[in-house]
Amino acid sequence: MQDKLSIWGLILEASLVVQLVMLVLVLASFLSWIMIFERRSYIRNAKRSMQEFDERFWSGIDLGQLYREVNHTPNDDCGTENIFRAGLREFTRLTQKGHADPDVVMAGVQRSMRVAMSREQEKMEKHLSFLATVGSTSPYIGLFGTVWGIMNSFRGLANVAQATLSAVAPGIAEALIATAIGLFAAIPAVIAYNRFSAQAEALMGNYETFADEFSSILYRRVHAL
Repeated sequence: MQDKLSIWGLILEASLVVQLVMLVLVLASFLSWIMIFERRSYIRNAKRSMQEFDERFWSGIDLGQLYREVNHTPNDDCGTENIFRAGLREFTRLTQKGHADPDVVMAGVQRSMRVAMSREQEKMEKHLSFLATVGSTSPYIGLFGTVWGIMNSFRGLANVAQATLSAVAPGIAEALIATAIGLFAAIPAVIAYNRFSAQAEALMGNYETFADEFSSILYRRVHAL
């Protein structure tokens, strides 16, 4: 009897629908944890790469030399480096035409940097929609399994001469496990989504600030030509 009332025993004794619900929730939790570790690693690398590039950029190094160095060993995880490469590439292309209108040059540079920032935002938000979906739907999926299990438990009482707590308790317990697994899947996903969204927003703010500062530098340079 104790074996049947254990967590594993209740799962094995659950109906097929409830077992399928549990399986879906376990898979969702497993995938969400993989994405949580992947996002954590990516954002940590993005922060470190941004700090390293900012130190090089503001060290007084010649922009042409810095451009050649980052092109030789590009770091795709560094958002500011990608924005820098896109902006200076467009700046060089437009100014090489000779007698280029400064406003046209700066419009093209800013457009290139906006495209680069959009790509960085896409990389930042990768997998976040899945975490949000797991966090918002897992409790309801688990609740569905619980409701289904309780329905089957009460339907089973029709075949029992006397309804007692010992007769209905196992069915209710196995049904509630589905809700527990749903919460187990949802809570980490919600916490991770909120945390990574805030970190991605902060990084994008840093990228926008860098793009504005870099635009000012190029603006002074193009008017000095």
